[in-house]
Amino acid sequence: MSKSAESGHGAEAAAALYERSGAAAYGMSAEQFAAILDEILRKYLPRDAVLSAAEQRAAFCAGLRLEELALARACAAGNEQAWQDFISRYRRKLYNMALHITRDGAHAAELADSLFADLYGVNARNNNEIRSSKLFSYTGRGSLEGWLRTVMAQEFINRYRKQKRTVSLEEQTDEGMQFAAAVPEPACAPDPRLEASTDEALAELSPQDRFTLASYYLDGRTLAEIARTLGLHESSVSRRLDRLATGLRKRILAGLRVRGMSHAQAAEALETDVRDIRLNLRSRLTQDSGAGTFPGRKLPAQKAGDGSPD
Repeated sequence: MSKSAESGHGAEAAAALYERSGAAAYGMSAEQFAAILDEILRKYLPRDAVLSAAEQRAAFCAGLRLEELALARACAAGNEQAWQDFISRYRRKLYNMALHITRDGAHAAELADSLFADLYGVNARNNNEIRSSKLFSYTGRGSLEGWLRTVMAQEFINRYRKQKRTVSLEEQTDEGMQFAAAVPEPACAPDPRLEASTDEALAELSPQDRFTLASYYLDGRTLAEIARTLGLHESSVSRRLDRLATGLRKRILAGLRVRGMSHAQAAEALETDVRDIRLNLRSRLTQDSGAGTFPGRKLPAQKAGDGSPD
């Protein structure tokens, strides 16, 4: 395809994305919306030697929540119509999210109002009223509701950390405060390069190392049980688990870099919850390892490539 033809096709694709987003309803021009997409593409677009640049852009943008992205960015820019739409769609949901986290109506209202102020983005202490809305960081790679849930959970954690300096957790518990973590929606489907790099790193482990990981994380064996099986001291097994966790993370990072990710992109990919990866970890870890005879312990949330619980 000639450069002029490819450029024409790109312009058509950009126009279609702009129309799908509904950004025009908030006074956002096609050029402004294209600039937002370019910002996101520069940061997150994976490199694929098989596809052309235009094909990669089209495939990536097809997975974005364009309407929610336009709404969020228009709100961040202070568009009144966007804020009216946001309030009608999410104000009640924000309160319900806060109530799920705090289990208390008064605290829920306070938390929801605080987050809403942060989303609106004008710092009252700033005489120039420079807008610094958190919605500027929403990229459309997952649902806006899921993003809001995650941001609210983090805000609650930040508040608790500030309060615990003067009020102990035991005191708050005695007063009836309940702490329930929100369950955020996955931001997007795991990058297949993460799954390939994880599979490759696990395949490089020795049978004994795979046995150690599978026995502890999948089969629920204690350090003492693993130590007796391997003829080692418990402390040696503990050190081996730490070494394996560090080594796996380095191997997966290297694999992601080889597959075209920058260091920042690779580090972000490792934030994926291991439960979102479609790779059969049990099958890979128990291959030639002899593990699998003990009942499994419930795994806490782990990050991909991190061989130990958070």
